[in-house]
Amino acid sequence: MAMRECLESIVGKDNVVDDAESLALYAENHSFDLHFNPRCIVRAESAETVEALVKWANETGTPLTPRSSGGPKLRGDSVPSVPEAVVVDLRGMDKVLNINRQQRMVVIQPGVTYRALEEALAAQNMTMASSLKPKAEKSVLTDILENVPRLNPMIQWNFFDPLRCVEVTWGDGNRMYTGEAAGGPMDLETQWAKQAWQVQYMGPWMLDYYRLLTAAQGSMGIVTWASLKAAVKPLIHRLYLAAADDASELEDFVYKAMWTRFPDEVFILNGCRLANIMGKNHDEIVALRRIFPRWVVAVGVAGRELIPEIRFEARSKDLIDIAQKNGLDLREGVSNLGGASLYREVTTPSEGVYWKDLYLGSHQDLFFLTKLDKAGFFIKAVREIAEDAGYPTEDIGIYIQPKHLGSSYHMEFTFPYDPNSAGQVARTKKVFHAAGAAVSDLGGYYSRPYGSWAGIQLNKDAQSYMALKRLQRIFDPNGVMNPGKLFVQ
Repeated sequence: MAMRECLESIVGKDNVVDDAESLALYAENHSFDLHFNPRCIVRAESAETVEALVKWANETGTPLTPRSSGGPKLRGDSVPSVPEAVVVDLRGMDKVLNINRQQRMVVIQPGVTYRALEEALAAQNMTMASSLKPKAEKSVLTDILENVPRLNPMIQWNFFDPLRCVEVTWGDGNRMYTGEAAGGPMDLETQWAKQAWQVQYMGPWMLDYYRLLTAAQGSMGIVTWASLKAAVKPLIHRLYLAAADDASELEDFVYKAMWTRFPDEVFILNGCRLANIMGKNHDEIVALRRIFPRWVVAVGVAGRELIPEIRFEARSKDLIDIAQKNGLDLREGVSNLGGASLYREVTTPSEGVYWKDLYLGSHQDLFFLTKLDKAGFFIKAVREIAEDAGYPTEDIGIYIQPKHLGSSYHMEFTFPYDPNSAGQVARTKKVFHAAGAAVSDLGGYYSRPYGSWAGIQLNKDAQSYMALKRLQRIFDPNGVMNPGKLFVQ
């Protein structure tokens, strides 16, 4: 039986797409890494369908590339890295399956976007911490599985919060629940009827299986639902800002603010990144760069259901006092930038042209984990590399985000460029790869090793690399799950 006929028997005739225009669209991405057009696209609409597709892939040796977000594709993780792959499009699985306000839990499918989730949670006066201005069609589940940092690091009681339990079809075709949900039965409605809410992530048994799926780029299996920890909406919320001429001036304040556990959101942006967030086009971004501070730290303070005014006032006063003792003026706005406006922008999904592309048309992101007191070394190194290559350092956007209660810090450099200029493309590519190697040499950790970063990071630890290869052979013995990612074959 021909491939198309086999796939139609699994997902239905209308859910198999192989026209040239669609295949080219599914191969588009911003990354500089090698990629291929898929053989075809299949739209999966249930966990049973996904399970059947993975079993078929094992029988035929066909590579599968899972995809649950719309474009633009920024890092190449959901674009085939090998020829003849089949893209499994999960965007049709877009239901919010359950919201439990008492347990602060929500269960979603992979096609649920941030806007859809926020609307569903708002109906029960709940919310969930977002990543920094995500794409309008970004899958919440993919964002969380890939460890994209949350704006509120205080809700991360482990490195993978808010992720809890999942349903996954592993690369060998076996489907299972993880964590508390693995206690069974494999039916969510029955579990809910028994007051089981998929809260505990550990297990089953002695292995936290969900960890194998994080930052794996779909190379271990396909997740078809996940339970996530949400929160009750605050009754009072304010985003305070403090400006500085250098990132180092913000370090002591951020460390002390994180130690108090008083803030909700905490993040640092340079003036270029601020302008890109607040500006709506190239000219507006250029104008905003002239008036925004060189660096800004944003600190959110909230008052929730129990004595909200007292909590809000006490925490605000303490944080303002800590800022003053560290030479900073923490207030509701700086240099024509209001905290309320910034908060609205960073939590609103990016519609139309992706916000990082408004300045020149395209971009590359370089991001890794480090400690805050090392940030200055990376900023200096990246700027020197850019200067040597003739790349304008004033165009580099920088974002620093605490993770897991401040135990580590996500650091991100954004390099915008004109994709229609061969010179700019070549220059940006040179800076991107040179800076990537320099960051690793300085101790930056690629916890999300996309493309060439995988070789840089995994080659540092041969034992971990071999363990990773062994694990993949256990869960994906025929190598059908998104091959070419993580350099694990």
